[in-house]
Amino acid sequence: MTKNIMDLFDQKPDEPGEGTPLAESMRPQSLEEFEGQENLIGPGKPLHMAIMDDNITSMVFWGPPGSGKTTLARIIARSTKSDFVNFSAVTSGVPELRKIIGAAKDRRKFNKVRTLLFVDEIHRFNKAQQDAFLPFVEDGTVTLIGATTENPSFEIISPLLSRVRVYTLSRLEPEQLKRIVKRALADGQRGLGSLDLNVDDDAVELVASLADGDARSALNMLELSTLIAEEKNGKKEITPEVVQRAVQEKSLLYDKSGEEHYNLISALHKSLRDSDPDGGLYWLGRMLESGEDPLYIVRRLIRFASEDVGNADPHALVLCVSAMQACHFIGMPECELSLAQAVTYLASAPKSNALYAGYGEVKSDVRAYGSLPVPLHIRNAPTRLMKELGYGNGYKYAHNFPGHLVDQDHLPGQLKGKTYYNPTEQGYEKTIKQRLASLREAIEKRKKMGDER
Repeated sequence: MTKNIMDLFDQKPDEPGEGTPLAESMRPQSLEEFEGQENLIGPGKPLHMAIMDDNITSMVFWGPPGSGKTTLARIIARSTKSDFVNFSAVTSGVPELRKIIGAAKDRRKFNKVRTLLFVDEIHRFNKAQQDAFLPFVEDGTVTLIGATTENPSFEIISPLLSRVRVYTLSRLEPEQLKRIVKRALADGQRGLGSLDLNVDDDAVELVASLADGDARSALNMLELSTLIAEEKNGKKEITPEVVQRAVQEKSLLYDKSGEEHYNLISALHKSLRDSDPDGGLYWLGRMLESGEDPLYIVRRLIRFASEDVGNADPHALVLCVSAMQACHFIGMPECELSLAQAVTYLASAPKSNALYAGYGEVKSDVRAYGSLPVPLHIRNAPTRLMKELGYGNGYKYAHNFPGHLVDQDHLPGQLKGKTYYNPTEQGYEKTIKQRLASLREAIEKRKKMGDER
């Protein structure tokens, strides 16, 4: 291995320098400076002990933006006897990885030093690229630390996932973000402490609120507020109004192809199922304000109308299809009220999963029994041959009988007598249940009397 390649990969976590963004210069350098994630790195916790004992194994940090994934990886590198290599899944590929692995093998062989390979956005690697890590993670050539905002269960291949420990990081709370902001304001070397600033407490509160759990966002917001703030009495004043100017609109965490996409639609569905119109409206608003396609939402509402309301309120399906037409006809933002109307109606409607349960049982029987033959008496008989084979033989035409009612089997023989649809006592389904019971009672009575001819 030539010296210049070794120098290329013998990295240490970057030190902040002149002109470094505030979020980078204030990046914590030790566990003592790190804010949040006490359940992982608090005293006595497994990860904290592993760092202190220099006993690090391969791991993946999974959490929202700004929760400390990269920072924690850098702290681990500083706190352990490791050479840190930063590798981006966005800008790098397998050729670069081969160079890193070669350098790591030499480092391990000659210097007895571990290589800590940090892979940001590891979920962006495809299967083949992730496969390339496997042998080197397994034999200890590198200790892998991956960072991802996506659920590792879906984005990381099983063989690699089985070789790493997944640590889940949480979004930061407003109080934690306030401490981060105040630390930046007080630090005269790495932060803004050397500037003559007059910072309103309400401005700090607002930054922490608008950052939406993201430390990087909070510090970027603070830095921008400092740049645009005006001087009064020789001091720059940062007020809530200054913060609002710096950030015209709060950015909500949302990825239309990622896990949060499914978390929010799940929250909407479950709010409606639990008959909570307020929860339903909130999650609807979260999705629409984040730019979700209203047609995606209304598709779920139409499904809900049949799955969770069903015949307890047959009008629910009609209303949801109308909401879909409104989305097509007038689009956003006008159709948001049509969706809100559908959401509150579904939440307030009586609930029944009888259709969902019944059809689920049908699918199960179809898979279990295969292609059972249609009973001869209810087969179509358009040709003479079919009639000679008995197709339609013995069929009773309901309109020729009193009450338009007959006793006649419609299921294959193996399923005779099986009941799939069992209406509940909810809403209109109670009426359906009573009608079906009345029909069955009339059929039984007629059978006893021998009236069918």
